[in-house]
Amino acid sequence: MKRSLAVVLGAVPLLLLLAAGGVGWNRYFRTPSVDRLPIPEQLVSIQSPSGRKLVAQSGYAADYDSLAANFVAQMRGSFCGVASSVVVINAMRDEDDHIDQSTFFTEAVEEIASSWRVSVSGMSLNQLGRALRAHGADATVVYASDTDLEAFRRIARKNLRATGDFLLVNYQRAELGQTEGGHISPIAAYDHETDRFLILDVAAHKYPSVWVPATLLWDAMNAPLNPSSQRTRGFLIVREGPYARAGRATRSASLRSVAEAAPGRKPN
Repeated sequence: MKRSLAVVLGAVPLLLLLAAGGVGWNRYFRTPSVDRLPIPEQLVSIQSPSGRKLVAQSGYAADYDSLAANFVAQMRGSFCGVASSVVVINAMRDEDDHIDQSTFFTEAVEEIASSWRVSVSGMSLNQLGRALRAHGADATVVYASDTDLEAFRRIARKNLRATGDFLLVNYQRAELGQTEGGHISPIAAYDHETDRFLILDVAAHKYPSVWVPATLLWDAMNAPLNPSSQRTRGFLIVREGPYARAGRATRSASLRSVAEAAPGRKPN
């Protein structure tokens, strides 16, 4: 009897560990279940008539079509930086060179931030910039504490009037009236009349993409990483890097050579 009791008591810690492991797996490694939360009144959903009207009238939406065409929702709870990177990388590349949230973690990226660690704690702005550079992009990290709203608005409007460069923002959701927590997503458009930016929210299981007042977005980016830190959040300017451009030019030249050598082609 005593031996049976000892066996049972000895198994309890193992069962508790397995149960905790199951909870941890569900929280960090499984695709988030759909749980749509209320939209704060100061935000405008892109799914609403007003939101769609803002897209149609925006004069700063050069990136919208390419971002929307390559949009993916984050596949894990802390993969907002990963999903946002995949969106902009694929928006800059030919379809044959697209990546997904698994292949994002190349050997070089794993050395910067492993997929396991990112699944648990996400990515910092600096890590995100380094990971994008590892994929051949030109990524500039700007912390909100190093600039101001007017400078951000000017940079963002210039970016959103031209194709080929993109903006990722790192912000504190609570400043927008959403649930507490840091988040990363692409900016797809700006409306001058209402002074709002369109965030393509990669956490699509919780929120739709929303139009956010510039002042609110700035406050959310200017929020500290945690109560004990002076470092704020901020944004990333992402462009196609020189190596990616060179590779694309080489592929285009190769395709032209193949086409010119094709049987039946008439000389120019």
